[in-house]
Amino acid sequence: MTHHENGAAHVKELVEDQRTAMLTTVHAETGALTSRPMTLQEVDEDGTFWFLALADSATAHEIQAHADVNVAFTKEGAWVSVAGKAEVRRDPAKAKELWNEFAKTWFQKEPEDPAVAVIRVDGDTAQYWDSPGRAATVVEMVKARLTGDRPDPGESRTVDL
Repeated sequence: MTHHENGAAHVKELVEDQRTAMLTTVHAETGALTSRPMTLQEVDEDGTFWFLALADSATAHEIQAHADVNVAFTKEGAWVSVAGKAEVRRDPAKAKELWNEFAKTWFQKEPEDPAVAVIRVDGDTAQYWDSPGRAATVVEMVKARLTGDRPDPGESRTVDL
């Protein structure tokens, strides 16, 4: 049982201010896991993650061949790993909604361009570790040394999305 009534909402809270995620796909030919940094454009309350990509990219091809993916985030004091299914969409309206100056500069295209794809990841489960922060962690480590007990690293849970 998590300390948070709504696990998906807590996952969103942990990742919504993060720009970079590691998206792991299955290589279409070798079956090897392949990870690359992707810019998170949006995360919904229900555990849906949105990215932009080129429609002919290796990322898009790998997702089209095998929908199982993992999206991982890390920042000081919090780690999140989301397992789910991805879908590559040709959706100019959603691309336009997600579009920003960074996307315009990166892609050198407009959101309506057929070369622009939207990647939707629907999370099935998320594993997270939400630590109390650096100072509290140091206190826990000192206390553990003195008492011989294991330190309390914070909250670690797996939640359904």
